[in-house]
Amino acid sequence: MPTARSPGRLIPNRIADGPTQMAIDALLLAQATEVPVLRFYRWDGPWLSLGRHQRHWPQHWEQLAREGRLRMVRRPSGGQAVLHAGGLTYALIWPSAPRRRKQAYREACQWLIDGFSQLGLPLQFGDDPALGSGNNCFASSTAADLVDRAGVKRIGSAQCWQHGRLLQHGEILLDPPPTLWQAVFGEAAPPAAAAKLNRLTLDQQLINAMAMAWPDVAWEEMPLSDDEHAQVEGRLRSVCSEFAGIDATI
Repeated sequence: MPTARSPGRLIPNRIADGPTQMAIDALLLAQATEVPVLRFYRWDGPWLSLGRHQRHWPQHWEQLAREGRLRMVRRPSGGQAVLHAGGLTYALIWPSAPRRRKQAYREACQWLIDGFSQLGLPLQFGDDPALGSGNNCFASSTAADLVDRAGVKRIGSAQCWQHGRLLQHGEILLDPPPTLWQAVFGEAAPPAAAAKLNRLTLDQQLINAMAMAWPDVAWEEMPLSDDEHAQVEGRLRSVCSEFAGIDATI
């Protein structure tokens, strides 16, 4: 865990398009020094993010994008495709993370386990494969993911390492849209999270859980600076370029 009373940065929750969200996370990772950064965010409509090394995907995804049913973006983190619709995304930048990948996943996810336990929704690491296959991140669960007692994958996480610094992305599955999920992945959507889970306050409840799990970090809310906003704008072209031809909204 980070050293005694080291500073930590909280970025306020924001809604934005996929390229902007990915450019922000890439910038925060690139400029990370010793300060861990945590942010939650939502997307401005349905987005399908592809993992950093995911080079093949069903062609009908591009058709769905042309029809305006979703938009596509490349993540800096690994893993398979994630449908961002009706969920909550987090990004954790941890400059001093353990170098062993499994240990890093476990230490970077424990606060989520603690937070959901406090909300009455126990989760555990998905050490056993779940049913499903293909390009869908939520079709299988590994030691990087968190599943509920019914075996449903509730949080899928992926990492990107850069010069010893860790970016961990995670999607918290809350209310997956059944029709769009079926259209994208050709299978029924996972069930929605329990109704008792307050969607509007979940991010703050999980921030509180992080504060308890990492008590030696003095977390402080700090929005992006004007200079950081300018740098994000500078990164957008490279983030947008890959899918510009199939998605007129980019």
